[in-house]
Amino acid sequence: MAIRALVWGENIHEHVNAEVGRIYPDGMHETIAAALREDPALEAETATLQEPEHGLSEARLERTDVLLWWGHRAHGDVADAVVERVANRIWEGMGLLVLHSGHFSKIFKRLMGAPCSLKWREAGERERLWVINRNHPIAQGLPEAIEVPSTEMYGEPFTVPEPDETVFISWYEGGEVFRSGMTWRRGAGRVFYFAPGHETYPIYHQPEIRQVLRNAVRWAYNPAPAWKGIAAAPNVPVDRAPEKLTACGPSLHAPGEEGFR
Repeated sequence: MAIRALVWGENIHEHVNAEVGRIYPDGMHETIAAALREDPALEAETATLQEPEHGLSEARLERTDVLLWWGHRAHGDVADAVVERVANRIWEGMGLLVLHSGHFSKIFKRLMGAPCSLKWREAGERERLWVINRNHPIAQGLPEAIEVPSTEMYGEPFTVPEPDETVFISWYEGGEVFRSGMTWRRGAGRVFYFAPGHETYPIYHQPEIRQVLRNAVRWAYNPAPAWKGIAAAPNVPVDRAPEKLTACGPSLHAPGEEGFR
């Protein structure tokens, strides 16, 4: 059975910025989904902010194995109830890929429990993503480094919890470095943050970047999540007290106290 991915995008920049519309005429979300569909083992649908429930209804999330999230201008417009719904699915075992400025999304900050802030500069600089964990499944089939001709600089400090694994570290022409590909586990869900993807550059058309996305979806997929159906379970009351403890030997309590027998 194919891995079912859902690509979520704000779908705003494409309509208000002519350059973004030229680079991504079908929307960034559709370009990312098309990259995933290049792998016959992956199915990819899309959802956007403007849809009812932002396209993230309970039924749709239930049939999603891995969610990809791209946001920038409208983080605050995402309903808190939807954020909690997504978080619950991740705890149950749905994978999550957070892309570029999605680092400041409600869902990423919710899962990280941290500000998720960073330094940035938009100057069309060259970026070199060094693959520092060559044996990681997300790095399979990639060269030693990926060259992105023009991008937005993201720099340290990046205020996120210490990751389980760091797969990529980026260098920029201005000299900054950035942990541009990191993984965490939240409940039974696997989370991957991947920095490249500024909207005014054709980064998601680049073959190596598309390979990273496909690899990451495969890595984030959990075919048998142990927490399925448990994350939202209610507390279970205890109707009967446990049996009285007994032990061999003299009582350890003072005279007159009920103690062990």
